Amino acid sequence: MRRLFLFLTLAALPAAAAWKAGAAAENISPNEPIWLAGYASRDKPASEVRQEIFAKALAIEDSTGAVSVIVTLDLVGIRRDMAEDIASQVTKDHGIPRERIIFNASHTHSAPVVGSAGNYEYRMGADLEKNRAAIARYTAAVREKIVAAIGRAVRSREAAALSFEQGFAGFAVNRRRVGHREYPGPVDHDVPVLAVKSTAGALKAILFGYACHNTIMADYTIHGDYAGYAQHYLEERHPGAVALFVQGAGADSNPLPRRKPEQLQRYGATLADAVDEVLGKNMKPVEGRLRAAMETVEVRFAPHTKAEFEQRAKSSDERDRRHAERQLAQLAKEGKLIETHPYPIQAWRFGDTFTLTTLAGELVVDYSLRIKSNYGWDTTWVAGYSNDVFGYIPSARVLKEGGYEGGDAFYFGSFPGHFAPDIEDRIWAGVGRAFERTGAAGK
Repeated sequence: MRRLFLFLTLAALPAAAAWKAGAAAENISPNEPIWLAGYASRDKPASEVRQEIFAKALAIEDSTGAVSVIVTLDLVGIRRDMAEDIASQVTKDHGIPRERIIFNASHTHSAPVVGSAGNYEYRMGADLEKNRAAIARYTAAVREKIVAAIGRAVRSREAAALSFEQGFAGFAVNRRRVGHREYPGPVDHDVPVLAVKSTAGALKAILFGYACHNTIMADYTIHGDYAGYAQHYLEERHPGAVALFVQGAGADSNPLPRRKPEQLQRYGATLADAVDEVLGKNMKPVEGRLRAAMETVEVRFAPHTKAEFEQRAKSSDERDRRHAERQLAQLAKEGKLIETHPYPIQAWRFGDTFTLTTLAGELVVDYSLRIKSNYGWDTTWVAGYSNDVFGYIPSARVLKEGGYEGGDAFYFGSFPGHFAPDIEDRIWAGVGRAFERTGAAGK
Protein backbone atom coordinates (compact mmCIF):
# COMPACT_ATOMS: atom_id res chain seq x y z
CA MET A 1 0.00 0.00 0.00
CA ARG A 2 2.84 2.35 0.90
CA ARG A 3 4.55 1.70 -2.44
CA LEU A 4 1.28 2.30 -4.28
CA PHE A 5 0.73 5.59 -2.42
CA LEU A 6 4.30 6.68 -3.17
CA PHE A 7 3.87 5.80 -6.86
CA LEU A 8 0.63 7.75 -7.14
CA THR A 9 2.19 10.74 -5.41
CA LEU A 10 5.23 10.76 -7.67
CA ALA A 11 3.06 10.23 -10.74
CA ALA A 12 1.05 13.30 -9.86
CA LEU A 13 4.08 15.55 -9.38
CA PRO A 14 5.13 16.21 -13.01
CA ALA A 15 1.82 17.82 -13.97
CA ALA A 16 1.87 20.03 -10.89
CA ALA A 17 5.58 20.81 -10.85
CA ALA A 18 6.31 20.93 -14.61
CA TRP A 19 5.85 24.69 -14.59
CA LYS A 20 7.34 27.56 -12.67
CA ALA A 21 5.71 30.98 -12.62
CA GLY A 22 6.02 34.40 -11.07
CA ALA A 23 3.95 37.57 -11.37
CA ALA A 24 4.52 41.21 -10.48
CA ALA A 25 2.81 44.59 -10.83
CA GLU A 26 4.19 48.13 -10.99
CA ASN A 27 2.03 51.20 -10.48
CA ILE A 28 2.30 53.46 -13.55
CA SER A 29 -0.12 56.18 -12.43
CA PRO A 30 1.34 59.58 -13.40
CA ASN A 31 2.54 61.98 -10.71
CA GLU A 32 1.91 65.20 -12.64
CA PRO A 33 -0.75 66.61 -15.00
CA ILE A 34 -0.45 64.86 -18.37
CA TRP A 35 -2.27 64.54 -21.68
CA LEU A 36 -4.46 61.47 -22.03
CA ALA A 37 -4.49 59.21 -25.09
CA GLY A 38 -7.46 57.82 -26.96
CA TYR A 39 -9.62 60.84 -27.76
CA ALA A 40 -8.43 63.58 -30.09
CA SER A 41 -11.13 65.93 -28.78
CA ARG A 42 -9.53 66.44 -25.37
CA ASP A 43 -8.08 69.93 -24.96
CA LYS A 44 -6.23 69.86 -21.63
CA PRO A 45 -4.14 67.53 -19.46
CA ALA A 46 -5.61 65.32 -16.76
CA SER A 47 -4.50 65.37 -13.14
CA GLU A 48 -7.12 63.31 -11.25
CA VAL A 49 -6.46 59.60 -10.76
CA ARG A 50 -9.82 57.87 -10.44
CA GLN A 51 -8.12 54.46 -10.23
CA GLU A 52 -4.44 53.52 -10.23
CA ILE A 53 -3.11 51.96 -13.42
CA PHE A 54 -0.45 49.26 -13.72
CA ALA A 55 2.13 47.44 -15.77
CA LYS A 56 2.03 43.75 -14.90
CA ALA A 57 4.16 40.80 -15.88
CA LEU A 58 3.67 37.04 -15.75
CA ALA A 59 6.78 34.90 -16.21
CA ILE A 60 6.27 31.22 -17.05
CA GLU A 61 8.98 28.56 -17.16
CA ASP A 62 8.20 25.22 -18.78
CA SER A 63 9.71 21.78 -18.20
CA THR A 64 12.58 22.49 -20.61
CA GLY A 65 13.65 25.55 -18.64
CA ALA A 66 12.46 28.00 -21.30
CA VAL A 67 11.07 31.21 -19.79
CA SER A 68 8.31 33.27 -21.43
CA VAL A 69 6.93 36.61 -20.25
CA ILE A 70 3.65 38.36 -21.01
CA VAL A 71 3.32 42.03 -20.04
CA THR A 72 -0.10 43.66 -19.71
CA LEU A 73 -0.46 47.42 -19.65
CA ASP A 74 -3.25 49.77 -18.57
CA LEU A 75 -2.45 52.00 -21.54
CA VAL A 76 -3.87 52.81 -24.96
CA GLY A 77 -0.81 51.05 -26.32
CA ILE A 78 2.91 51.24 -26.98
CA ARG A 79 4.60 51.46 -30.34
CA ARG A 80 6.98 48.98 -31.86
CA ASP A 81 10.16 50.94 -31.09
CA MET A 82 9.38 50.96 -27.36
CA ALA A 83 8.39 47.30 -27.33
CA GLU A 84 11.57 46.25 -29.14
CA ASP A 85 13.75 48.42 -26.90
CA ILE A 86 12.30 46.84 -23.74
CA ALA A 87 12.45 43.35 -25.24
CA SER A 88 16.16 43.84 -26.04
CA GLN A 89 16.76 44.86 -22.44
CA VAL A 90 14.91 41.79 -21.17
CA THR A 91 16.89 39.51 -23.47
CA LYS A 92 20.11 41.08 -22.22
CA ASP A 93 19.11 40.88 -18.55
CA HIS A 94 17.40 37.50 -18.45
CA GLY A 95 18.28 35.67 -21.67
CA ILE A 96 14.66 35.48 -22.81
CA PRO A 97 14.37 35.42 -26.63
CA ARG A 98 12.10 37.90 -28.41
CA GLU A 99 9.46 35.35 -29.43
CA ARG A 100 8.89 34.62 -25.74
CA ILE A 101 8.06 38.23 -24.80
CA ILE A 102 4.56 39.67 -25.35
CA PHE A 103 3.38 43.22 -24.70
CA ASN A 104 -0.40 43.67 -24.63
CA ALA A 105 -2.27 46.92 -23.90
CA SER A 106 -5.79 47.12 -22.50
CA HIS A 107 -6.40 50.19 -24.70
CA THR A 108 -7.97 52.19 -21.91
CA HIS A 109 -8.75 55.66 -23.24
CA SER A 110 -8.20 57.09 -19.76
CA ALA A 111 -4.42 56.63 -19.52
CA PRO A 112 -1.60 58.99 -20.47
CA VAL A 113 -0.01 59.35 -23.88
CA VAL A 114 3.16 57.25 -24.13
CA GLY A 115 5.91 57.92 -26.64
CA SER A 116 5.35 60.74 -29.11
CA ALA A 117 2.54 63.25 -28.57
CA GLY A 118 1.84 62.80 -32.27
CA ASN A 119 -1.60 63.82 -33.46
CA TYR A 120 -2.54 65.20 -30.03
CA GLU A 121 -0.08 68.08 -30.41
CA TYR A 122 -2.34 70.38 -32.38
CA ARG A 123 -4.66 70.60 -29.34
CA MET A 124 -1.88 71.65 -26.95
CA GLY A 125 -1.42 75.21 -28.16
CA ALA A 126 1.02 77.35 -26.19
CA ASP A 127 1.67 74.51 -23.72
CA LEU A 128 3.04 72.18 -26.40
CA GLU A 129 6.61 71.99 -25.06
CA LYS A 130 5.42 71.65 -21.46
CA ASN A 131 3.17 68.73 -22.41
CA ARG A 132 5.85 67.12 -24.56
CA ALA A 133 8.22 67.19 -21.59
CA ALA A 134 5.64 65.61 -19.27
CA ILE A 135 4.97 62.85 -21.80
CA ALA A 136 8.70 62.20 -22.21
CA ARG A 137 9.16 61.92 -18.43
CA TYR A 138 6.20 59.59 -18.13
CA THR A 139 7.35 57.42 -21.05
CA ALA A 140 10.77 56.98 -19.45
CA ALA A 141 9.18 56.08 -16.12
CA VAL A 142 6.84 53.55 -17.74
CA ARG A 143 9.75 51.90 -19.53
CA GLU A 144 11.66 51.53 -16.26
CA LYS A 145 8.63 50.12 -14.49
CA ILE A 146 7.89 47.58 -17.23
CA VAL A 147 11.49 46.36 -17.01
CA ALA A 148 11.18 46.25 -13.20
CA ALA A 149 7.91 44.28 -13.32
CA ILE A 150 9.44 41.75 -15.69
CA GLY A 151 12.52 41.40 -13.50
CA ARG A 152 10.46 40.82 -10.37
CA ALA A 153 8.23 38.28 -12.13
CA VAL A 154 11.23 36.36 -13.48
CA ARG A 155 13.01 36.32 -10.13
CA SER A 156 9.90 35.21 -8.23
CA ARG A 157 9.33 32.04 -10.27
CA GLU A 158 8.30 29.05 -8.22
CA ALA A 159 6.74 25.67 -8.90
CA ALA A 160 3.22 26.14 -10.23
CA ALA A 161 0.26 24.41 -11.81
CA LEU A 162 -1.45 25.96 -14.83
CA SER A 163 -5.04 25.44 -15.97
CA PHE A 164 -7.16 26.91 -18.76
CA GLU A 165 -10.81 27.34 -19.64
CA GLN A 166 -13.12 29.91 -21.22
CA GLY A 167 -16.31 31.65 -20.17
CA PHE A 168 -18.54 34.39 -21.57
CA ALA A 169 -19.47 38.03 -20.90
CA GLY A 170 -22.02 39.92 -22.96
CA PHE A 171 -21.54 43.69 -22.76
CA ALA A 172 -19.45 44.11 -25.94
CA VAL A 173 -21.48 45.47 -28.87
CA ASN A 174 -20.30 45.77 -32.45
CA ARG A 175 -20.07 49.55 -32.72
CA ARG A 176 -20.10 49.66 -36.53
CA ARG A 177 -23.83 48.92 -36.36
CA VAL A 178 -24.35 52.21 -34.53
CA GLY A 179 -25.54 54.30 -37.46
CA HIS A 180 -25.40 51.29 -39.81
CA ARG A 181 -27.92 48.75 -38.62
CA GLU A 182 -27.64 47.05 -41.98
CA TYR A 183 -24.07 45.97 -41.16
CA PRO A 184 -23.42 42.57 -39.62
CA GLY A 185 -22.64 42.75 -35.92
CA PRO A 186 -20.02 40.10 -35.09
CA VAL A 187 -18.58 40.11 -31.56
CA ASP A 188 -16.34 37.83 -29.53
CA HIS A 189 -17.85 37.31 -26.08
CA ASP A 190 -15.34 34.65 -24.99
CA VAL A 191 -13.51 35.14 -21.69
CA PRO A 192 -10.35 33.01 -21.81
CA VAL A 193 -8.70 32.39 -18.43
CA LEU A 194 -5.30 30.98 -17.50
CA ALA A 195 -5.08 30.24 -13.76
CA VAL A 196 -1.68 29.95 -12.11
CA LYS A 197 -1.61 28.22 -8.74
CA SER A 198 1.13 27.24 -6.34
CA THR A 199 1.63 23.54 -5.76
CA ALA A 200 -0.24 24.07 -2.49
CA GLY A 201 -3.26 25.27 -4.46
CA ALA A 202 -3.03 29.03 -3.78
CA LEU A 203 -4.03 31.21 -6.71
CA LYS A 204 -0.96 33.24 -7.72
CA ALA A 205 -1.98 34.83 -11.03
CA ILE A 206 -5.06 35.14 -13.24
CA LEU A 207 -4.47 35.91 -16.91
CA PHE A 208 -7.80 36.68 -18.58
CA GLY A 209 -9.10 38.36 -21.71
CA TYR A 210 -12.02 40.03 -23.43
CA ALA A 211 -12.51 41.68 -26.82
CA CYS A 212 -13.94 45.16 -26.30
CA HIS A 213 -12.75 48.77 -26.31
CA ASN A 214 -12.05 50.27 -22.89
CA THR A 215 -14.02 53.42 -23.67
CA ILE A 216 -16.71 53.76 -21.01
CA MET A 217 -15.54 57.23 -20.00
CA ALA A 218 -14.24 60.14 -22.08
CA ASP A 219 -13.52 62.63 -19.29
CA TYR A 220 -10.25 63.85 -17.77
CA THR A 221 -9.73 61.20 -15.08
CA ILE A 222 -7.10 58.46 -15.13
CA HIS A 223 -8.13 54.82 -14.74
CA GLY A 224 -8.08 51.40 -16.40
CA ASP A 225 -11.73 51.56 -17.52
CA TYR A 226 -13.77 48.33 -17.16
CA ALA A 227 -10.64 46.17 -17.49
CA GLY A 228 -8.96 48.04 -14.66
CA TYR A 229 -11.96 47.54 -12.42
CA ALA A 230 -12.20 43.85 -13.35
CA GLN A 231 -8.56 43.36 -12.34
CA HIS A 232 -9.14 45.24 -9.11
CA TYR A 233 -12.18 43.15 -8.17
CA LEU A 234 -10.39 39.88 -8.93
CA GLU A 235 -7.43 40.86 -6.77
CA GLU A 236 -9.78 41.85 -3.95
CA ARG A 237 -11.58 38.51 -4.18
CA HIS A 238 -8.34 36.50 -4.44
CA PRO A 239 -5.81 38.06 -2.06
CA GLY A 240 -2.23 37.43 -3.11
CA ALA A 241 -3.09 36.89 -6.78
CA VAL A 242 -2.07 39.21 -9.61
CA ALA A 243 -4.84 39.71 -12.18
CA LEU A 244 -3.65 40.54 -15.70
CA PHE A 245 -6.05 41.65 -18.46
CA VAL A 246 -5.37 40.79 -22.12
CA GLN A 247 -7.21 42.83 -24.77
CA GLY A 248 -8.68 40.74 -27.58
CA ALA A 249 -9.79 41.63 -31.10
CA GLY A 250 -11.98 44.44 -29.80
CA ALA A 251 -11.36 47.19 -32.35
CA ASP A 252 -14.96 47.27 -33.58
CA SER A 253 -16.62 46.60 -30.21
CA ASN A 254 -17.67 49.07 -27.53
CA PRO A 255 -19.12 48.55 -24.06
CA LEU A 256 -22.69 49.75 -24.53
CA PRO A 257 -24.37 51.65 -23.07
CA ARG A 258 -21.56 53.79 -21.69
CA ARG A 259 -20.39 57.21 -20.42
CA LYS A 260 -21.61 56.82 -16.82
CA PRO A 261 -19.05 56.35 -14.00
CA GLU A 262 -21.12 53.58 -12.41
CA GLN A 263 -20.71 51.54 -15.61
CA LEU A 264 -17.00 51.23 -14.87
CA GLN A 265 -17.87 49.20 -11.79
CA ARG A 266 -20.80 47.42 -13.45
CA TYR A 267 -18.93 46.11 -16.49
CA GLY A 268 -15.79 45.51 -14.47
CA ALA A 269 -17.78 43.38 -12.02
CA THR A 270 -19.50 41.57 -14.90
CA LEU A 271 -16.15 40.59 -16.38
CA ALA A 272 -14.74 39.63 -12.98
CA ASP A 273 -17.83 37.48 -12.37
CA ALA A 274 -17.29 35.75 -15.70
CA VAL A 275 -13.67 35.01 -14.75
CA ASP A 276 -14.74 33.69 -11.35
CA GLU A 277 -17.27 31.38 -13.01
CA VAL A 278 -14.42 29.90 -15.03
CA LEU A 279 -12.19 29.60 -11.97
CA GLY A 280 -14.96 27.67 -10.23
CA LYS A 281 -15.19 25.11 -13.02
CA ASN A 282 -13.11 22.03 -13.67
CA MET A 283 -10.45 23.82 -15.67
CA LYS A 284 -8.19 21.87 -18.02
CA PRO A 285 -4.72 21.26 -16.57
CA VAL A 286 -1.96 22.54 -18.84
CA GLU A 287 0.80 20.00 -19.30
CA GLY A 288 3.82 19.75 -21.55
CA ARG A 289 5.92 22.65 -22.76
CA LEU A 290 5.36 26.15 -24.10
CA ARG A 291 6.30 26.43 -27.77
CA ALA A 292 6.75 29.99 -29.00
CA ALA A 293 7.03 31.47 -32.48
CA MET A 294 7.10 34.98 -33.91
CA GLU A 295 6.49 36.12 -37.47
CA THR A 296 6.70 39.60 -38.95
CA VAL A 297 4.83 40.38 -42.15
CA GLU A 298 4.86 43.60 -44.16
CA VAL A 299 1.38 45.09 -44.49
CA ARG A 300 0.91 47.48 -47.41
CA PHE A 301 -0.87 50.81 -47.71
CA ALA A 302 -2.92 51.70 -50.76
CA PRO A 303 -1.02 53.96 -53.21
CA HIS A 304 -1.42 57.74 -53.05
CA THR A 305 -0.02 60.64 -55.06
CA LYS A 306 1.56 63.98 -54.24
CA ALA A 307 -1.12 65.74 -56.27
CA GLU A 308 -3.82 64.13 -54.12
CA PHE A 309 -2.30 65.50 -50.91
CA GLU A 310 -1.60 68.91 -52.44
CA GLN A 311 -5.29 69.18 -53.25
CA ARG A 312 -6.37 67.96 -49.80
CA ALA A 313 -3.99 70.41 -48.12
CA LYS A 314 -6.39 73.14 -49.30
CA SER A 315 -9.37 71.49 -47.61
CA SER A 316 -11.52 73.44 -45.16
CA ASP A 317 -11.70 70.25 -43.02
CA GLU A 318 -8.96 70.61 -40.39
CA ARG A 319 -8.43 66.87 -39.99
CA ASP A 320 -8.12 66.34 -43.76
CA ARG A 321 -5.82 69.33 -44.20
CA ARG A 322 -3.47 68.40 -41.36
CA HIS A 323 -3.20 64.81 -42.59
CA ALA A 324 -2.32 66.02 -46.08
CA GLU A 325 0.30 68.39 -44.67
CA ARG A 326 1.91 65.52 -42.77
CA GLN A 327 2.11 63.45 -45.95
CA LEU A 328 3.63 66.31 -47.94
CA ALA A 329 6.20 66.77 -45.16
CA GLN A 330 6.98 63.06 -45.36
CA LEU A 331 7.50 63.38 -49.14
CA ALA A 332 9.75 66.40 -48.71
CA LYS A 333 11.89 64.68 -46.09
CA GLU A 334 12.06 61.09 -47.39
CA GLY A 335 11.20 61.46 -51.05
CA LYS A 336 8.38 58.94 -50.75
CA LEU A 337 5.34 58.09 -48.71
CA ILE A 338 5.19 55.26 -46.15
CA GLU A 339 4.34 52.22 -48.25
CA THR A 340 4.54 49.31 -45.78
CA HIS A 341 4.67 48.66 -42.04
CA PRO A 342 6.14 45.65 -40.17
CA TYR A 343 3.42 43.65 -38.46
CA PRO A 344 4.41 41.26 -35.61
CA ILE A 345 2.47 38.05 -34.92
CA GLN A 346 3.17 35.62 -32.09
CA ALA A 347 1.90 32.17 -31.17
CA TRP A 348 2.39 30.47 -27.81
CA ARG A 349 1.24 26.88 -27.66
CA PHE A 350 0.69 25.66 -24.10
CA GLY A 351 1.21 21.90 -24.37
CA ASP A 352 -1.77 20.52 -26.26
CA THR A 353 -4.27 22.53 -24.20
CA PHE A 354 -4.50 25.86 -26.02
CA THR A 355 -2.66 28.36 -28.20
CA LEU A 356 -2.42 32.08 -27.45
CA THR A 357 -1.82 34.20 -30.55
CA THR A 358 -1.11 37.92 -30.43
CA LEU A 359 -1.47 40.35 -33.30
CA ALA A 360 -0.50 44.00 -33.58
CA GLY A 361 -2.70 47.04 -33.94
CA GLU A 362 -6.37 47.57 -33.26
CA LEU A 363 -7.64 44.23 -34.51
CA VAL A 364 -11.25 43.86 -35.68
CA VAL A 365 -13.22 40.84 -34.51
CA ASP A 366 -13.27 39.07 -37.91
CA TYR A 367 -9.67 37.97 -37.34
CA SER A 368 -10.47 36.35 -34.02
CA LEU A 369 -13.48 34.49 -35.38
CA ARG A 370 -11.55 33.26 -38.42
CA ILE A 371 -8.54 32.10 -36.39
CA LYS A 372 -10.71 30.29 -33.84
CA SER A 373 -12.79 28.67 -36.56
CA ASN A 374 -9.66 27.31 -38.18
CA TYR A 375 -7.63 26.31 -35.10
CA GLY A 376 -10.32 25.44 -32.57
CA TRP A 377 -12.95 27.42 -30.69
CA ASP A 378 -12.13 25.79 -27.37
CA THR A 379 -8.35 25.80 -27.74
CA THR A 380 -7.52 29.20 -29.24
CA TRP A 381 -7.06 32.57 -27.54
CA VAL A 382 -6.71 35.60 -29.84
CA ALA A 383 -5.32 38.94 -28.64
CA GLY A 384 -4.91 42.18 -30.57
CA TYR A 385 -3.19 45.37 -29.34
CA SER A 386 0.10 43.53 -28.93
CA ASN A 387 3.68 44.69 -29.51
CA ASP A 388 2.74 47.66 -31.71
CA VAL A 389 -0.50 49.63 -31.43
CA PHE A 390 -0.17 51.78 -34.55
CA GLY A 391 -3.66 51.86 -36.03
CA TYR A 392 -6.78 49.91 -36.96
CA ILE A 393 -6.38 46.55 -38.67
CA PRO A 394 -9.46 45.96 -40.82
CA SER A 395 -10.51 42.63 -42.27
CA ALA A 396 -11.29 42.44 -45.99
CA ARG A 397 -14.97 42.95 -45.13
CA VAL A 398 -14.40 46.00 -42.94
CA LEU A 399 -11.95 47.49 -45.45
CA LYS A 400 -14.61 47.20 -48.17
CA GLU A 401 -17.32 48.69 -45.95
CA GLY A 402 -15.02 51.59 -45.08
CA GLY A 403 -15.55 53.98 -42.21
CA TYR A 404 -13.40 54.68 -39.17
CA GLU A 405 -12.12 51.13 -38.58
CA GLY A 406 -11.89 50.58 -42.33
CA GLY A 407 -9.13 53.17 -42.70
CA ASP A 408 -10.49 56.63 -41.94
CA ALA A 409 -8.83 56.54 -38.51
CA PHE A 410 -5.46 56.86 -40.23
CA TYR A 411 -6.31 60.45 -41.13
CA PHE A 412 -5.49 61.30 -37.51
CA GLY A 413 -1.97 59.87 -37.75
CA SER A 414 1.17 59.75 -39.84
CA PHE A 415 0.27 56.96 -42.26
CA PRO A 416 -0.94 57.83 -45.79
CA GLY A 417 -4.39 56.24 -45.55
CA HIS A 418 -6.19 52.95 -46.06
CA PHE A 419 -4.46 49.58 -46.31
CA ALA A 420 -4.11 47.74 -49.60
CA PRO A 421 -6.84 45.14 -50.31
CA ASP A 422 -4.55 42.21 -49.39
CA ILE A 423 -4.26 43.19 -45.71
CA GLU A 424 -6.18 40.18 -44.37
CA ASP A 425 -4.42 37.72 -46.70
CA ARG A 426 -0.99 38.89 -45.57
CA ILE A 427 -1.83 38.66 -41.88
CA TRP A 428 -3.57 35.31 -42.30
CA ALA A 429 -0.45 33.88 -43.97
CA GLY A 430 1.69 35.10 -41.05
CA VAL A 431 -0.70 33.57 -38.52
CA GLY A 432 -0.50 30.27 -40.37
CA ARG A 433 3.30 30.24 -40.28
CA ALA A 434 3.40 31.10 -36.56
CA PHE A 435 0.91 28.37 -35.67
CA GLU A 436 2.74 25.85 -37.86
CA ARG A 437 6.02 26.58 -36.09
CA THR A 438 4.45 25.76 -32.72
CA GLY A 439 2.96 22.52 -34.05
CA ALA A 440 -0.65 23.75 -33.79
CA ALA A 441 -2.71 22.22 -36.58
CA GLY A 442 -5.58 23.97 -38.36
CA LYS A 443 -8.23 22.72 -40.69
